[in-house]
Amino acid sequence: MFSTIAPAYDLNNRLHSLGRDVAWRRNAVRLVGVGPKDRVLDAACGTGDLALAFAVARPGSVIGVDFAQPMLDLAWRKAQRHAAHDAAVVPDFRLADVTALPFVDASFDIVSIAFGLRNVDRPEAALAEFRRVLAPGGRIVILEFSEPANPLLRRINRIYTERLMPFTATLIARDRSGAYRYLPRSVRTFADPPALARMLDRAGFNEICAHPMTFGVCVATVARVPH
Repeated sequence: MFSTIAPAYDLNNRLHSLGRDVAWRRNAVRLVGVGPKDRVLDAACGTGDLALAFAVARPGSVIGVDFAQPMLDLAWRKAQRHAAHDAAVVPDFRLADVTALPFVDASFDIVSIAFGLRNVDRPEAALAEFRRVLAPGGRIVILEFSEPANPLLRRINRIYTERLMPFTATLIARDRSGAYRYLPRSVRTFADPPALARMLDRAGFNEICAHPMTFGVCVATVARVPH
């Protein structure tokens, strides 16, 4: 499904978030406090936008992994363009399953996943892997869609995401896979911020904090591995 929609993925993200997805990713980078020696893993990296946002912050290294090769192909092209302007930190992209990461324990200082955890078959297994590959004191940031607490805004958001967006996004992507009908449903059925916090706690994270953005349409959840 994600391989099918890859060519129009970025356009649909920008258009249907009204450009806010760029700010959400930048805020995610800011929230985990990137240092010059930090090793960053962006899981379910898609076309590489969050990995590139981390690269701009100049950590020690950035690796992005995803399950869909067409998404990674687009991420590589972006990384090459990024390297032409700023070769200080160029992300490396690899094909991998986030529930069975090909890295040794404590390989990273930061793990991120943007709008991808709800699409993982076994999100608890993914969180366990993130915990495994993070060094003591490491940080995780999870970006996910949510629903506004305000009833009126929640109603407007549901009309937009469940009726308007699937129609226009499907037209733009020329999609026959049903991706843009599935994606809004996945937001409704995935864990809300308190449930996600409980999942992180069970996976062994602490200092868990949710940061709502844009009236709660998007939430950045940040947590830490105990020292």
